[in-house]
Amino acid sequence: MMIRQLHAYLSAFVAPSVLFFAFTGSLQLFSLHEAHGDYQPPALIEKLGRVHTDQAFELRPKHEPKPPSPPAVKAEGDWVAPVAKPAPSEDEAPPLRETALKWLFLLVAVSLISSTLLGLWMALTQNRRKVVLLVLLLAGVATPVAILVLL
Repeated sequence: MMIRQLHAYLSAFVAPSVLFFAFTGSLQLFSLHEAHGDYQPPALIEKLGRVHTDQAFELRPKHEPKPPSPPAVKAEGDWVAPVAKPAPSEDEAPPLRETALKWLFLLVAVSLISSTLLGLWMALTQNRRKVVLLVLLLAGVATPVAILVLL
């Protein structure tokens, strides 16, 4: 019984972070946290993505795109470094493997969110020490927010 109680307490404290990372990670699977093409993410989504990757709740400074560099011309007998494969343009479809993995990981993120919410519900409805669990849940929300804001 003591292990189950410890599990409930630890889970209540870390559940907000698990929910946060599963949600923001699912947005990042499809690059919804960063601008590309005509898409501009909402500022909140961009900031949450930044917390996920850089532990900072602020927008990245906007940089002007670099002009394309002219292609290197090979003179007779000159050694030329191998050229990296160019990044696919936005019009090209990603490989099936990449798309399939993105959708699989989205399913995993949705399952993790669902499982975490169900676990919280079970802990709060089937535990005699609901106040302790609520305090730990609130501490799990407040601690990272306080660190982001205060430090």
